[in-house]
Amino acid sequence: MKTWFAATLVVAAMSAHAGQEPAFFFDDFSYADTAALFKQGWTARSAPGHPGLPGARWAPEALSLVDGQLRLRGTTDGTGPGTTQVQVCHQRKYLAGTYAARLRFSDQPVSGADGDPVIQTFYAVSPLKHDFDPEFSELDWEYLPNGGWGSDKTRIYGITWQTVRLEPWLAFNQQHEEFGPLGERGRDWHTLVMQVADGRTYWFIDGRKVDEHGGRNYPVVPMSINFNLWFSPGGPLPTGDAGGPPRVYEQDVDWVFHAKDAVLSPAQVEAQVKRWRAGGIARLDQVPPATPALESRCDF
Repeated sequence: MKTWFAATLVVAAMSAHAGQEPAFFFDDFSYADTAALFKQGWTARSAPGHPGLPGARWAPEALSLVDGQLRLRGTTDGTGPGTTQVQVCHQRKYLAGTYAARLRFSDQPVSGADGDPVIQTFYAVSPLKHDFDPEFSELDWEYLPNGGWGSDKTRIYGITWQTVRLEPWLAFNQQHEEFGPLGERGRDWHTLVMQVADGRTYWFIDGRKVDEHGGRNYPVVPMSINFNLWFSPGGPLPTGDAGGPPRVYEQDVDWVFHAKDAVLSPAQVEAQVKRWRAGGIARLDQVPPATPALESRCDF
């Protein structure tokens, strides 16, 4: 009863469909260990493959819980065999509505020399069944503190995908770039929000709207919610050292949120999370499975 009461504090006017209360997904990662995390529908990736350095290993043990936060930890010496990447995924059942997460990125490695093109993310995605799959859907925040993909500029991407071919690479999407550091001391935590409704996606960083996308890029099938940390091919940058001592990068997640079929402002998201935490609610999972239920893979 307490959980349902707290969840319904958000008024029906926020719903994309008048008269309906939104269903919520919320997790603040206050688990004792990853075994408890996995009992709540999360999966750590172990399957090889895209994205990242060829030959890199996706390491479930690189996922941990530290001080009530989820930590992703990646390590590289600039080579595929010397690289571990990390990804965690929730169930594939999310489409229209509001997505949000509070994250702490790294601008420098926690150990080792700086310079590798590390990518730190929060995203929702469906499987890519084949090249140029017309039902492929993805909403993607990607932070590149050391640049990558042909540019050394520090930036964060907000990307709404239409479809893609991985080899050779050819992508169709709509994207926005914000330049400058997000992981420097004093600006450690950031709230990223994506609103998905009525054929448009809206992108917010720390309450500030930075872009909106639409048209053919709008997601069309249910997606999983994911976080990962990986290393871009084509590195390291000149400050890096391929095959040298390993460098370690970390990304932390304080909480993640989804309101099904409801458009909430960043301020409303933050207020709802604050109410839940004040009421001792650490997690909710009211979003029903897709019909029929979809396989929830963690390999993309």
